[in-house]
Amino acid sequence: MSRLSARLFSHFYTPLALLLGGLAAARQPSLNEFFTSLFNVLPTVLLLVGGAFCIAYARIREACLLAVTYLSYFLLDTQVDHYRLTGTLLPEAALTFHLCCLLLPALYGLYALWHERTHLLQDGLARLAVLFAVAVPAFALARRFPEATLDWLAEIRWPFLQADWLPLIQLAYPVFVVALLGLFIQYLRRPRPVHAAKLVVLAGLLLMLPQVFSRPGALNVLSSVMMLALVVSIAQEAYQMAFRDELTGLPGRRALNERLQRLGRHYVIAMADVDRFKAFNDTYGHDVGDQVLRLVASRLRKIGGGGRAYRYGGEEFALVFPGRDLQHCLPYLEAVRGAIESYPLQLRDKTSRPKIAEQGRQHRGAGAAGTVSVTISIGAAERLATQRTPEEVIKTADQALYSAKGAGRNCVRAHGDNRRGAVRAEKQTTSA
Repeated sequence: MSRLSARLFSHFYTPLALLLGGLAAARQPSLNEFFTSLFNVLPTVLLLVGGAFCIAYARIREACLLAVTYLSYFLLDTQVDHYRLTGTLLPEAALTFHLCCLLLPALYGLYALWHERTHLLQDGLARLAVLFAVAVPAFALARRFPEATLDWLAEIRWPFLQADWLPLIQLAYPVFVVALLGLFIQYLRRPRPVHAAKLVVLAGLLLMLPQVFSRPGALNVLSSVMMLALVVSIAQEAYQMAFRDELTGLPGRRALNERLQRLGRHYVIAMADVDRFKAFNDTYGHDVGDQVLRLVASRLRKIGGGGRAYRYGGEEFALVFPGRDLQHCLPYLEAVRGAIESYPLQLRDKTSRPKIAEQGRQHRGAGAAGTVSVTISIGAAERLATQRTPEEVIKTADQALYSAKGAGRNCVRAHGDNRRGAVRAEKQTTSA
């Protein structure tokens, strides 16, 4: 499995783990008093906490998903409680259940695919209007004509699809399939943790509904873990927005600041800067500049020697080596500098770029508008007894970086070493 596919699949780790745990708990014959009480209040707690979290981060779409899931849970919980206490179903139980099976995937899929485009309040009101426009007439019709509505919902329209392993009404399955397909395409287009969670949650709701009356805790447990999966995915994206640089995928400045607070007494910090980066942007445009930053980040991410790369800002990167000394780190810094220099960045003519990815892979290297050689300068500094804080070490590494720039760029220079600390490669002609 490639690193990209592994990273994308990691978006599913948490929601799938929650789903599997919820399915395992729902299959238990009975839950003890503690877990029964917990799962009775957890959906409401998650709605309130998760809803507040979504509003604080302007995630009205996810707030609506929590609301739709909770509304279905609330309607079904009344029926399940009566069935659990008396062993009989309320007269409206079947109709309520079938309506939830149909409307839940329809509204969930609609809200999950509906992008936020306007003001937060306007967006929320629009979604609320859709909820009322769909749910209120449906339940009003069911209340006014219960038998006719139940017969229409339960009608067998496709006899060849009638099977014991498809216990829901037939109309529910096409809606679930369309919604799942739409969410899958959404994830492929924009692989994000919250999009992965939406897909897993909808699949979990599909697995939950047939167990609502047959297993005592299925509704409470699975509703809770599915709502929890949505909240966790929002928190995960909030963390990534705060601590990870979106362009390069490296940890960002805030993550670096957090790491600096946990360094010991011995460490090395190196500052790397892309040579003549402004010239790349001015000559080839900002899209090529972004390619350069991604290229440099991909190589710095592979730094050895126990180091870790961070995007410091602009075209500057920081590399932290906890528990290391300078002489240990210099060979690894030189290796990554050479790896970046030896990788020619191909510039393509956008007008002749194949629109199909497979054709692009087959013709890779052909039709290139030119190549550019990307180089970086690196300044490194070791924490000394005279330096009290990591910020002072960063300033020292910056001084070494300026020294590397003054030495002709494309080299590694250690602070306080004017000769042995500098390793400079022969300049290569930039072609375009």
